[in-house]
Amino acid sequence: MDFAITPGAQALLDEAATFEERLICEAREREAAGRIGTDVTQDLGSAGLIAPELSTHLGGRGQSKVAAGLVTEAIARGDLNVAYLQVVGSLMGQVIARNASAEVAEHYCRLITSGAETVAIGLSEPGAGSDAGNPQTTATRDGDDWIINGTKSMSLAMTSTATVIFARTDPQAKRGKGISAFLVDLDAPGATRTAITDMGQSAVARGSVDFSDVRVPADHLLGAEGAAFSQVMQGFDFSRALIGLQCTGSASRAIDDAWAYVKDREAFDQPLSTFQGVSFPLAEAETKMAAARLLCLNTLWLGDEGLPHTSQAAMCKWWAPLEAYHAIHQCLLLHGQNGYMRNRDVEKRLRDVLGMQIGDGTAQIMKLVIARESAGRAYAP
Repeated sequence: MDFAITPGAQALLDEAATFEERLICEAREREAAGRIGTDVTQDLGSAGLIAPELSTHLGGRGQSKVAAGLVTEAIARGDLNVAYLQVVGSLMGQVIARNASAEVAEHYCRLITSGAETVAIGLSEPGAGSDAGNPQTTATRDGDDWIINGTKSMSLAMTSTATVIFARTDPQAKRGKGISAFLVDLDAPGATRTAITDMGQSAVARGSVDFSDVRVPADHLLGAEGAAFSQVMQGFDFSRALIGLQCTGSASRAIDDAWAYVKDREAFDQPLSTFQGVSFPLAEAETKMAAARLLCLNTLWLGDEGLPHTSQAAMCKWWAPLEAYHAIHQCLLLHGQNGYMRNRDVEKRLRDVLGMQIGDGTAQIMKLVIARESAGRAYAP
């Protein structure tokens, strides 16, 4: 394994670091607004911090997946929600680049990498979030178009201009078969958005989108008809590792802030940090975040090398968010009543990171993936 940083990647990381304090200062404004402003999105795009692993032909920087992960982590130190722009940018950029026509891929990838627009991922449905292999959304061929009907729930639903959705194109096919992916304009006639209010991650503008006879051009089919679940879903191995680093980045900043707090605050005439009951939990949190970070980087390195990494990606997705939540929770407790106040960064980080245990694949689904990869489908749940 080689996680060495190239000069080009280091320049991106240095650029990402300049956003940290700004993102922290503006986080409450984004939460109140329920969206990430276009100024932030465009600034990240101009700095090359969205989907940097894409080729320069598509607007990227031609960097490695490891570099994209480190960029995600650096942005998340400032705001986990803003880091989602990079996560979904890389995921959708990769999916579109691999599965769309050359013309469509270049058009949308350049919009994504520049920060001009965001493309959401429409996999989940309100009634069956984890049952991705059995969508109720349908797509029916009508001449040169496809007609989409159904409802999807997704992050960035209220602010994205387009989404990649998964819909059933063969009603007779078994679970996981006969599913196709489409790039759909969210402003198309028949597409109606409804905002969803969550306890955290308000800035990612989650919502449900109802598609009622929405027309999609035939060239917006991604990959082969009926093969989306095996072809397009491969991109999620990449995004699951990015999500892991998104969580470790937020937790690492919380730990740094907690160390500063316990060194500065006194009890019984000495700094809080001199008590083992204070310092040892932070030492444990740092250890677990270092381990989770290495797991994620190793997964991305395997991806860069073209080696299998589905199990490792699933490990990143279920374990890193869980341990990040535990770490931030411990940091909040060490702040005492101050940590419980709504105007504290650590309180917001706890609410935001909790959602990562749900979205983009629950722990139960990830463990199922690992079991099937290790034991074989016939011997796993």
